[in-house]
Amino acid sequence: MESAIETRCLDCVQRMDRFFCDLPAGALQAFDLIKSVASYSRGTVLFRQDETARGVFLLCEGRARLSVCSETGKRLTLRTAMPGEVLGLSACLSDGPYEVSAELLDNARVAIVKRKDLLHFLREHREACLHVVHLLSQDLHVAYDRVRSVGLGRTRRSRLQPVH
Repeated sequence: MESAIETRCLDCVQRMDRFFCDLPAGALQAFDLIKSVASYSRGTVLFRQDETARGVFLLCEGRARLSVCSETGKRLTLRTAMPGEVLGLSACLSDGPYEVSAELLDNARVAIVKRKDLLHFLREHREACLHVVHLLSQDLHVAYDRVRSVGLGRTRRSRLQPVH
């Protein structure tokens, strides 16, 4: 797969369009040292729901389906992650399991950072830590909005239907 995105974050022509990639030069240089970049085929599962988080995955190229499975095996797609997104962040920081599964929808290039390296990086680069807080806050607000729309949608429908 031919790409305009380089292995080094500082050389990436897309980085100014991507929130996490838009760190100061010093932080990006340090990030380059702790990440490994790999190319994956469409259909590759980066991680599965309930696996212990081993690190985070930054989509450099390609898209990923984020989904959850019920105990009966039914899968629900939550959303599609786009290039520039960091996947597995909350699970990695909380040292818990991944909350969702991530499967690549395209051939993709992915930067992988081990949990231990990410934590050290965030301690050393406070501006990156603030970026992470912002990303987690965005995720929380999106979740609130979804719950609100589902809850209010059901409430509205139940009010419109007569009770017998």
